[in-house]
Amino acid sequence: MNTMSWMFLALALGAGAVAWLMAQKAAKAQVDGSAARAKAEQELQAKATRTLEEAKAEAAQLREQGQRTAEALRKEAELQAKEQALAARQKAEAELKEKQATAEKQEQKLQAKEEALDKKATAIEAKQKDLDDLSEKRKAELEKLEAKQAEAKALVEAQGKKLEEIANLTREDARKELIESLEHQAKMDASKTVRRIEDEANEEAQKRARWAIGAAIQRLASDTVCEAAVSSVQLPSDDLKGRIIGREGRNIRALEKATGCDLIVDETPEAIVVSSFDPIRREVARQAILRLLADGRIHPARIEEVVEKVKVDMDQHLKEVGEAACVELGFPDVNPKLQKLVGRLNYRHSYGQNVLEHTKEVARVAEYMAVELGADAKLARRAGLFHDIGKAIDREVEGTHIELGMELMRRFGEKEEVIHAMSCHHGDYEPRTVEAMLITAADAISAARPGARREMMETYVKRLEKLEEIANSYDGVQKSYALQAGREIRIMVDAGQVNDDKAYWLAKDVSRRIEGEMQYPGQIKVTVMRETRAVEFAR
Repeated sequence: MNTMSWMFLALALGAGAVAWLMAQKAAKAQVDGSAARAKAEQELQAKATRTLEEAKAEAAQLREQGQRTAEALRKEAELQAKEQALAARQKAEAELKEKQATAEKQEQKLQAKEEALDKKATAIEAKQKDLDDLSEKRKAELEKLEAKQAEAKALVEAQGKKLEEIANLTREDARKELIESLEHQAKMDASKTVRRIEDEANEEAQKRARWAIGAAIQRLASDTVCEAAVSSVQLPSDDLKGRIIGREGRNIRALEKATGCDLIVDETPEAIVVSSFDPIRREVARQAILRLLADGRIHPARIEEVVEKVKVDMDQHLKEVGEAACVELGFPDVNPKLQKLVGRLNYRHSYGQNVLEHTKEVARVAEYMAVELGADAKLARRAGLFHDIGKAIDREVEGTHIELGMELMRRFGEKEEVIHAMSCHHGDYEPRTVEAMLITAADAISAARPGARREMMETYVKRLEKLEEIANSYDGVQKSYALQAGREIRIMVDAGQVNDDKAYWLAKDVSRRIEGEMQYPGQIKVTVMRETRAVEFAR
């Protein structure tokens, strides 16, 4: 064998020896681990046995201790229960004694009441006996009285027959004369009483009314505006009349067709008259003519274009005027369409009075009076502003301006109390609030204010004649005079036929007839004058 073989053999033997040694060590370690594990298991088992025994001993001690504690608690609870039962029994016994004492007192009171009632019953029996005796006496007296009344009645009838024979009057005639006399006397007494009460009430009412109305008028400043159904347009020169007329009148016809107004070109120097009952159309025509004159181009096509522009501008102008009036009176929240209708009132006139100025005047007067009387001033002012709003469309829509105004205000969301206040100013509806009555008074004040309105002479004369006709229709009236533009009627009566009380009733009757038969702005004062004159001549 060579050296390499011996080396491999030596290596193999060494490896085998190492493997044997390692196997021996592993076997020994396994034997040692099994012994240690068995020893540890024995120790743990002994320790667990000791712990279990200790736990059992401790549990027995705790059980004994719990039993002793429970026994003590049971004994204590029994003791407390006995104490509570004793206390409850003592309390019940005390309450029972108290109730027994109360019952005894009540029994004593009842006994006393029974004794008192017995005494009262005895007294009542005695009184009843007295009453029975008295009743018997009264019955006898009543029979005697009835006999005397029958005798008196027979005497009265006999006396009445004698009186009828002496006076030549039957009983019915005498009764009728007596009733008429008493009726006249009662009427005169009632007249005096009513006059005294009214005088006292009027004296106080006139003071307050004079103060409120005077304060309202004192604060009011209004211009007197007089408008007619025509407007005049001033021209720079008469040469422009021909241009406005146009060739064969085509320009003026186009203007009249587009505006709906009549244009009068007469001999008046440097002026053209625009005629229409619609004030807004008349203003549109006037503005269109002024713009055409300023522009210089006057022909049918241009006329139609300018008129349309003026109408648009007029709508905006009406809205601005209405908005300004609403803001002036403190109501910027008014619906824009309602503001435009307010602006239309600026071109409406009643008896020469501008309706927009009239509405603002009524609003202020109503507000002043509401402040003096402690009413709702804002409500009165708003109702005064809208009280004639129906006049903005009454020429275009059928119906009274009050009905139209109520419909418009409901459509644009106004409150019901404002609508009611404005609806009563002509007496169409019965006022239910103070503000409604103030609107009626303010409207009459604004209409009757000197210089506010003008009337046609024919209407004015007819009203005066009607006043005097009503006054002269009564017996005892000598003369009557309508004064102060028909706001007062003075009646002269015959002192021999009409006494003071009849004069008072005459004034009442005349005022009622005027209210029922006539229409007039404001109020009319009726004054009945009675005097006695003694005339003699010294010769």
